[in-house]
Amino acid sequence: MRKAFLPVVALLLSASTALADVKPAPLFSDHVVLQSGMPVPIWGTASAGEKVTVTLNGQQQSAITGADGKWMVRLTDLKAGGPYEMTIAGNNAITVKDVLVGEVWLGSGQSNMQFTVSKKRAGFAGLIDEEQEIAAANYPKLRMFTGKMATTYEPQASIDGEWLVCSPETVPGFSAVGYLFGRNLQKELDVPVGMLILAFGASTAEAWIPREAMAADPLLKPMLDKFDAAVQFFRTNPQAPPDQAPKPPQTINARVGPAAKQQRDPARDQHQPTVLYNAMIHPAIPYAIRGAIWYQGESIVGGSNGITLYPHVMETLVKTWRQLWGEGDFPFYAVQLPALQNISNNPRVREGQAAILSLANAGLAVTIDIGDPKDVHPHNKEPLGDRLMRMALANVYHRNIEYSGPVYESMAIEGSTMRVKFTHLGGGLVAKDGPLKWFQISGADRQFVDADAKIDGDSVVVSRPDVTMPEAVRYAWVNYPDGCNLYNAAGLPAAPFRTDAW
Repeated sequence: MRKAFLPVVALLLSASTALADVKPAPLFSDHVVLQSGMPVPIWGTASAGEKVTVTLNGQQQSAITGADGKWMVRLTDLKAGGPYEMTIAGNNAITVKDVLVGEVWLGSGQSNMQFTVSKKRAGFAGLIDEEQEIAAANYPKLRMFTGKMATTYEPQASIDGEWLVCSPETVPGFSAVGYLFGRNLQKELDVPVGMLILAFGASTAEAWIPREAMAADPLLKPMLDKFDAAVQFFRTNPQAPPDQAPKPPQTINARVGPAAKQQRDPARDQHQPTVLYNAMIHPAIPYAIRGAIWYQGESIVGGSNGITLYPHVMETLVKTWRQLWGEGDFPFYAVQLPALQNISNNPRVREGQAAILSLANAGLAVTIDIGDPKDVHPHNKEPLGDRLMRMALANVYHRNIEYSGPVYESMAIEGSTMRVKFTHLGGGLVAKDGPLKWFQISGADRQFVDADAKIDGDSVVVSRPDVTMPEAVRYAWVNYPDGCNLYNAAGLPAAPFRTDAW
């Protein structure tokens, strides 16, 4: 009996010890980059009531674990540098090695943010000059954490992943946009840079928004209600035929094909509201970041209201993330869709994306000139990395550098011509590789026709002999404006625009 009792005691002691172990969130692992110049939350789990002390570079901060087994401390006044060791101690001690302090940026969105440096890691991916990029990728002060893709109905406490030091061995699997932006920033600032990549291919913007924000918004709540009804039906009637299930919100990326033989859990679909916020963003809040870059998310609900609703969805996402992170209006830089011979990249979607510029500390990287006619995942991403870096250098790090192409400001009718004025001249307007293309003009009939366009100072003068009473101008207002060529002297392209609201 005594012999039988001893293993039970050992088992109980083992369980007690496991329960007591201090465990940081997966974000705080070897090679981590922590943000300089602001409070840095460090968190994890331990036994209820346990005192946990975090030590980094001579600084100690302690907290008592709550009844839920969670603890959090905040390190302060961290300055760029390292490498350091970070000790997290309670009833046990964990050492996090090779910790750097520098600049941390979040990269999120859908497949073009996931798109990897090497095509060997995913069939659609790979930079144009990937072999040269990989061979040169010896940047030990650049690290990337790529969160494991997941969707859930309820908010999660942690996300799996690991910090990898940038090297020719690790960079093939890095987000290409995250790598190019982070690499450029690290070289310019000469401080450590960490890229936190939380992205999921074909996802919609509403999938990245928390339930509370959608439920409180009359425009977004109908999407949430449809989604909830579909989930509830699936959970209570899992064997019911698919045609009996209520339909969740549809998107332009809705799957087309043979009718499903059985139901699919709506909460496993990255197109549905809240599911990516729950699984990938909630576990990362409030990891200290300097700002965020965002690519895509435009696969908004299908139907006539999709394009109209998209700017509101993105505004909700940005405002909600900022509120939950608690860092104020941190920089949020979105990528405008490139040219593509596909309805998903049409001018009105790009116009909806440009609406983000109405928000404080928001930016838009224009890619109209680096698209691919047939591929939604263009491989020429090096210019995009430069454009995102320019926005950060100018607006966050206060460098005297042009960060935007020409931006439409106003228009004036001058007899039979129209004068379109721009800001962000960057040293002057430029017609790249020949006369200006893709300017169109219209009279009261609202029929747009190709027009002559010439640069005059900070303006472009647009005319056409048979349009004697012009009323509106459009530029690059098609899905694939091949060769659109209005730039500034800094080498940055103008975004598609229109002077009308027809």
